[in-house]
Amino acid sequence: MARRRRERSPAGIKLEQPDRSGPTETTLLELANERGLFAQAKKREAEIGKKAALTPIPRPPKDEEGDDDDEAGLPPAAERVLETLLWSVSLAMLHFTLDVLVHHQYSVDRIVWPRVWMRFGQALLVFALLIYFLHPHAANPGLVPGLPPRYQSALRQAIFFTTSVFAGCYLIHITNSSGYMAVMKQAPPLGCLWVWSVIELDLLWAVLSLSGAGTFLWQKGYSIK
Repeated sequence: MARRRRERSPAGIKLEQPDRSGPTETTLLELANERGLFAQAKKREAEIGKKAALTPIPRPPKDEEGDDDDEAGLPPAAERVLETLLWSVSLAMLHFTLDVLVHHQYSVDRIVWPRVWMRFGQALLVFALLIYFLHPHAANPGLVPGLPPRYQSALRQAIFFTTSVFAGCYLIHITNSSGYMAVMKQAPPLGCLWVWSVIELDLLWAVLSLSGAGTFLWQKGYSIK
């Protein structure tokens, strides 16, 4: 049987102050100071810093710098071609959609798909040429050589504004007064041209062009149904 530990009363423990006297032997700091280790360390740091300042920073070869520049971004000419491809494919797909929808609107039982795809290819080619020459880009700063840069943007806006007003008004006219054959042939390209022109315009000119089409619709008494 284990013996029961005898408990001591706190009142019986003698309280004493801690020893606050300094060390009686030489400390490590004092030994290092006596041997000049701190001075040697500072001298060594100064030598390393001076050596690093005199050593030239190695530069990569010119071939590697060229590779970094190529990875940073494409040349402006390549960006222009890719941007033209993106815009033209998007508008050609819009033309394809409108072409199919207008055939369904007039209840054409049988859609000749080879002709639809042929018109898609024609729209892709035409829009690629228009976008390449008219769409603003860093590689395409101006439409007219020799014209000051401040007038180049105004010239583009005038072209797109005129195109949007004409395309919108004429599209409204043929869909309300022309036969179904004329609508099926002209509505898809006019619709794409109208959409692209409005997108290229600044906000104020885009609102004005749409207001002009709405005014034409109201004056002629046409319906959008």
